[in-house]
Amino acid sequence: MSFRVQPPAPARPNRCQLFGPGSNPKLFEKMAASAADVINIDLEDAVAPSDKDSARANTIAAINEIDWGNKYLSVRINGLDSPFWYRDVVDLLEQAGERLDQIMIPKAGCAADIYAVDALVSSIEAARGRSKRISFEAIIETAAGLCHVEEIAAASPRMQALSLGAADFAASMGMQTTGIGGTQENYYMLHEGAKYWSDPWHWVQTAIVAACRTHGLLPVDGPFGDFSDEEGFRAQARRSATLGMVGKWAIHPSQVALANEVFTPSEAAVQEAREILKAMEAAKARGEGATTYKGRLVDIASIKQAEVIVKQAEMIAAR
Repeated sequence: MSFRVQPPAPARPNRCQLFGPGSNPKLFEKMAASAADVINIDLEDAVAPSDKDSARANTIAAINEIDWGNKYLSVRINGLDSPFWYRDVVDLLEQAGERLDQIMIPKAGCAADIYAVDALVSSIEAARGRSKRISFEAIIETAAGLCHVEEIAAASPRMQALSLGAADFAASMGMQTTGIGGTQENYYMLHEGAKYWSDPWHWVQTAIVAACRTHGLLPVDGPFGDFSDEEGFRAQARRSATLGMVGKWAIHPSQVALANEVFTPSEAAVQEAREILKAMEAAKARGEGATTYKGRLVDIASIKQAEVIVKQAEMIAAR
C-alpha cells in the first residue's frame, strides 16, 4: 500500500449526465424535470459557430431563471483552440448566478489547459465576490488527453470528474470508425470461425478510471451515439460500470432511464454486499481475517468492494 491514501471521489450521484444544446432553450425545462443527476448545457459541438453568442445568452438566462432542483448543473464551454471559450467563461461567471455548479472543459490535452481555465475562473470569482467555487470536469477525447490523463486529473483542486469523448477521441487517434461508443463492426476476434466483438474503448476507459481513482475524481463514460439501440447502450454502460465508472452521458432523453438503471446498484447486489460486510464482522469477532460466503473466499479486500456498493446505494437513496 502506498503511503499516500487514495482520496475519495466527490460524494454525489453522477449516474446520468443529460446533454442539450444551448441553442435550443425549448429543451431546458424538460432537462430540469428529467431524472438525470447532472445537466450539461452544451456550448461546444452541438452549437453552430453562428449561434455561439445566442446559445451563451440562452444558457445564462436558463441558469438564472429555471428551477433546476437538485440537479448538478454544468456547462460545456468551447475548446481552448477556439475563439469562443474565454467569452464563455467570462460571461458565465459574470452574468450567471450562483446556481451554476460546474464548467466542462472539452478536449483537455494537458494540465496547462486546465490551468488556463482555472486562472481565468479564479480571477473572475475573486473580482465578482462569488461565494460558490465552480468545479471542473474535463473530457478526454484526444491522443494528447490520453497520454496526459493523470496530469489532467491532478491539474486543479477544482477537478471533480473526467469523461470519455469517444467520437473526437476516435478521430484524434485515426481510428477507422464513424461509430460513437459501443462495439465496432471491424474490431472483432475469430474463434472457430465465429466472430466475437471486443470493446475498443476498454483501454482508454481503464486509463481514465485509474487516473480518477488516484486523484479522487469521478470517472464517467461518454456518449453512445445510436440512441435507438437500447441494448447496445446497456451493454456499453454495464462494461463501463464493471470497470469502475460511475455514470454515462445521455444525448437523448430515452437514455436517461437506461443510465440510471445500470449505474444504480440492484437490490440484490446491495443485499449481497451487506451480507458480506456482516460475514466479515463476524469473522473479525472470531479473530479471523477471512471467511467463506456462498462458497467463496471473502477477506479485507472484499470489505472494500462491498462498501463501494453500499455507499453508492445509500448516496443515491439520500438524493
